Amino acid sequence: MTGFLLFGSFALLLVLGVPIALSLGAATMFTIVTSPDISVSISTVAQRIYGGLESTSIMAIAFFVLAGNLMTRGGISRRIVDFANSIVGGVRGGMALALVLACAFFAALSGSAPATVVAIGAMLYDDMIRIGYPKDRTAGLLVVSGGLGPIIPPSIIMVIYATLTGASVGDMFSAGMVIGLVIMVVLMVVGGYFAYKEKWPKSTEKYTLREFLVSAVKAIPALMLPLIILGGIYSGLLTPTESSAVAVVWALFAGMFIYRELSLSDLVPIILNSAKSSAMVLFIIGTSTAFSWLFTFSGLSRAMVSSVMAMNLSPILYCVAVACILLMFGTFMEGIAIAVLLVPVLWPIAQSMGINVIHFGMIVCVANVIGTMTPPVAVNIFAATTVSKLRMGDIAKAQTPFFIGYLAVFIAAVLIPGFSTFILK
Repeated sequence: MTGFLLFGSFALLLVLGVPIALSLGAATMFTIVTSPDISVSISTVAQRIYGGLESTSIMAIAFFVLAGNLMTRGGISRRIVDFANSIVGGVRGGMALALVLACAFFAALSGSAPATVVAIGAMLYDDMIRIGYPKDRTAGLLVVSGGLGPIIPPSIIMVIYATLTGASVGDMFSAGMVIGLVIMVVLMVVGGYFAYKEKWPKSTEKYTLREFLVSAVKAIPALMLPLIILGGIYSGLLTPTESSAVAVVWALFAGMFIYRELSLSDLVPIILNSAKSSAMVLFIIGTSTAFSWLFTFSGLSRAMVSSVMAMNLSPILYCVAVACILLMFGTFMEGIAIAVLLVPVLWPIAQSMGINVIHFGMIVCVANVIGTMTPPVAVNIFAATTVSKLRMGDIAKAQTPFFIGYLAVFIAAVLIPGFSTFILK
């Protein structure tokens, strides 16, 4: 009865178009009030929401969002694009390869998939179309390449997963770096294939060694950011939260005093936008925590664990089942909400089977990123429509070959535990 009330009311609210965070909170309160099996005060919901946010690791999310916005406005993103273009821009389809490479570089700064799509797309898409790149295929590549944002560290979704499971943020970042680089190579290979098959433009501009060195020097302050973030974490000098705060300081310093594209008047709108974005994420985390607590408190979680264990699934089959569940949820729910809602339910079962927490984390994180590319709730595609002005269906169709490459790497991560964890050994 409790499970029906909890998930039934949640599903109904989603169908009615109520925002996810409000749906989670309202379903939790409705179940507490109406279920005959639950005898706790409704004020417990507020306590659990507060408890879900009472973590220093959660603060890293707001800092990473602010750092990403400062980078985009302060000229850091453009220097990264110029540097990427100087590396691979001189071959057929070179700007497509530069797009993938620029997304990988920006991923090491931002941690957000739609932010990567908008930032890199705003700087490259129009120029690529102007010189003859196909509109839909370019937008499709942008959508999938933007999926590097939450995989190559730092990553907001990895910080959330580590907070939920107690996994090491540093280990999650290390595994994400490996998988992210593999995805980057796969996307560049697929992009290169289509460049020759569909005769994409070949740049006539040749970068001299001097021009390459100039672009590299200009990009040094931008490339310092991932070194600061990851170096601080791996050296043990800084926690993930402290590293994210230092990233904000460095992004502010580089934008104002090195590139001089950031002024004091820009800070207020940047801070307000960052606060709004962070508040949305944190509200989802808070209400999802209350929802997950009620799921566990009511005994539903324990019953689910017992049912799955009775099926005698092997660890690999369980990982495949979890991957399918996450991909299904990703078609209609936002990734952070999925993680906070399902990880507390699915991870205890995985733990009882002896599944490595980092391996399981990569399944969760990459599956959630795939959800950003799969309609109807596909934030990467929505972001690409704002850049390209194309219809969502056209972009979804054009992204298919790149999406298949991304999906192939995900399948390898699911089926081969060592793919995610070998770097930690």
